[in-house]
Amino acid sequence: MLNQHNRTRRDFLRTCGAGFGGLALTDLLAQESDWPGEVPLQYPAKAQRVIHLFMNGGPSQVDTFDPKSALEKYHGKTAPTKNLRTERPTGNVLKSPYKFRQYGESGLPASEIFTHTGAHMDDICVIRSMHANVPNHEPSLMLMNTGESRLVRPSMGSWISYGLGSANRNLPSFVTMCPGGYPIKESQNWQNAFLPGKYQATYIDTNAKEVERLIDHIENKRVSKQDQRQQLDLLQKLNREHASLREDDKRLDARLDSFELAYRMQSEASTAFDIQREPLATRRMYGKGSFARQALIARRLVERGVRFVQLYTGAGQPWDSHDDLETAHRGVAKGVDQAIGALLTDLKRTGLLESTLVLWGGEFGRTPVVEMPKKGSNQGKMNGRDHNHYGFTCWMAGGGVKGGQAIGATDELGFQAVENRVHVHDLHATMLRLLGYDHERLTYRYAGRDFRLTDVHGKVIEDIFT
Repeated sequence: MLNQHNRTRRDFLRTCGAGFGGLALTDLLAQESDWPGEVPLQYPAKAQRVIHLFMNGGPSQVDTFDPKSALEKYHGKTAPTKNLRTERPTGNVLKSPYKFRQYGESGLPASEIFTHTGAHMDDICVIRSMHANVPNHEPSLMLMNTGESRLVRPSMGSWISYGLGSANRNLPSFVTMCPGGYPIKESQNWQNAFLPGKYQATYIDTNAKEVERLIDHIENKRVSKQDQRQQLDLLQKLNREHASLREDDKRLDARLDSFELAYRMQSEASTAFDIQREPLATRRMYGKGSFARQALIARRLVERGVRFVQLYTGAGQPWDSHDDLETAHRGVAKGVDQAIGALLTDLKRTGLLESTLVLWGGEFGRTPVVEMPKKGSNQGKMNGRDHNHYGFTCWMAGGGVKGGQAIGATDELGFQAVENRVHVHDLHATMLRLLGYDHERLTYRYAGRDFRLTDVHGKVIEDIFT
C-alpha cells in the first residue's frame, strides 16, 4: 500500500477547501514514483499483464488436454474405483468421442476440437492436477475468480489492477468481456468488493459489433471536449466539497474516478475497441463470431497497457455438457479454438507473449463417467458428463511460463488429481509470482484484517517458471 507520507498528503489534498487538490492527486503521485500501482513489486516480474480465457461452465479435461486410454478399456463398464460423489448421480465409464494427437517438439496432446490451440503446445504448460472445493457452478466460479467461494471478495483482476496500477490512464486497467449477457453470478465474478471502486472491471458485451454499441455513450457528439472538461471540473469541485464533509467515503472516490476515466476514454477507447482498424488478414486469422472479436480486442487492449482482460465463452455456462457431450463440446470449442490459436500467434508475432500471461480453463472439469437421469425420471440421454471438482485441467502460456510441459496428473480415468495436486489458491499464488508479487504480501487492510487473494492458503508452482 502507499506509504504513510503519501497517505497523509492524499488526505490533506482530498479534504482541502478548494477541492481541486484531489483532482491532481493521481498525477502528483505518478510524478513522484516510477510505479503506477499501489504496491511495489516484490520479485522480478516475468509478466506485466494477464489475459484470462475463461471457459465458463466447466470443460471436460478428458476431452480436451488430458487424454485417458483407460476410458476406451472401461467404456460402458463400472469404473474400477468407486465413483466419486458429484452434484448428480453418475454411472458407467464414458469414453471420449474425440481423437487426440501430439503436437510440436514436446509431443503434448490436444483433442481434435482444439487443433488451433494444439499448434501452440510447445508454448503451453498444461496443469492436469487442478482441484477445487465443490461441484457447483456458483461457488466454483467465485473461487476461481475471487479466491473465495462464499463470501464477497475482490476478483483476481481487481487484485492485479490494485497492485500493478494502470499503464494507460485513458483505458480501464481491468476489462471483462462476455457476449450476450452475464455468466452465472454475473458481476460478482469481476467485483472489487472492499478494494476501491476503480479496480472493478469494465464490462463489455461483445455481441455488439460497432464501437458505439460496445461502449455506450463513449463520445458526446453535441458537446465539445473543451466544454465537457469545464463541466467536469465544476462537477468535480462540487463533488469534492461534498466528499470533504464525509470521512473517507470510498464510494464517492470511485464515482469521481469513474467520471474522470469516462472523459479520458474518449481519446483512446474508440480506437482500442475498433477491430476494423486491423488488417483483413489479421481479422480472418481470428475468425468470426463474438469470441474472435473478444480475442482480437484483448490483444489490442494489452498492447495499450490494460493489465487484466477476461474473456468469457458466453452468457450462462456454455461448457456445461450434461447431455450431448459430443456435439455440445465440439460446438463450443469451434467458437473459441481458432481465436485462441490466433491470439497466441499474434502475441508471439508482436513480442507481447513474453510479458503477457495467458490463462485458460473453467471453474472445474467433468466426470469420466456418464451422468444418470434424475431420480424418478424416465428421461435422460446418458451421453454427457457431470461436474467434477476433484480433478480438471487449466493451462498457462507466456509471461515467464515454461511451455511444452504437463504438470501433475489425474488418476487412470481422469477423475481426481493424484500427482502434484494444484488447488485454485495455488494457481492464484503462481500467477501473482509471475507478475512479481508474493501472494502473502499483496494485501489490503479492511475491517481490521489484511486480506489477500489466496486467503490463508496458496503454494507457488515452481516447475512452471522458465
